[in-house]
Amino acid sequence: MKTIGLIGGMSWESTATYYKQINEGIKQALGGLNSAKICMISLNFAEIEACQHRGDWETASKILIEAARSLEAAGADFVLICTNTMHKVATQVEASVSIPLLHIARATGDKLKKDKIAKLALLGTRFTMEETFYKQVLQAEYGLDVIVPTDDDAKTIHDVIYNELCLGICSQKSKEAYLNIIEKLRGEGAEAVILGCTEIGLLISQESLNLPIYDTSLIHAEKAVEQAIQN
Repeated sequence: MKTIGLIGGMSWESTATYYKQINEGIKQALGGLNSAKICMISLNFAEIEACQHRGDWETASKILIEAARSLEAAGADFVLICTNTMHKVATQVEASVSIPLLHIARATGDKLKKDKIAKLALLGTRFTMEETFYKQVLQAEYGLDVIVPTDDDAKTIHDVIYNELCLGICSQKSKEAYLNIIEKLRGEGAEAVILGCTEIGLLISQESLNLPIYDTSLIHAEKAVEQAIQN
């Protein structure tokens, strides 16, 4: 079994989901007392968030590069960045180590193409929704039609992530707001919804609506399991 390197803590709420899902996936695949071989560095999200909101991606990149190098030195065979937004610096992180980086958007793109989804709604932080680093992977590499919420709705999605979900707060009011936004995007032709922030799955589940949900944290964790047990 390969050793999985996790760069977590962004936020720790969703990193806990990664740890649980990866171990459950290994147990299901291999049975018995098998559990995942994991090296993890959990960053201080306050430092990362401060970099994000002042646009200091260079400093944020250096923090993640240091984490990736530490994981490689600790024996990780490949590395995951356990958040969508920080894939903005994925290219720099991947170039800094000799082990592979398992990209969250590519893991998601593989799943969407397999399921023959053509047009989808993307929810996430404003960085993920507005900038090209994430959408471009889905559009250019997988030929997917990606739509995002309008300005006010995008602000609602973003604010709930940082002010509530990253703090472990899941309110019914915010859930209803998300569902209303998703319904608007369904009206624009979305065939599915990408939960493009690893915390959104704490608030929205498949039982909540009638569109297929693609929870990126679960898809990313599933792909890590596959990679870990591959010969």
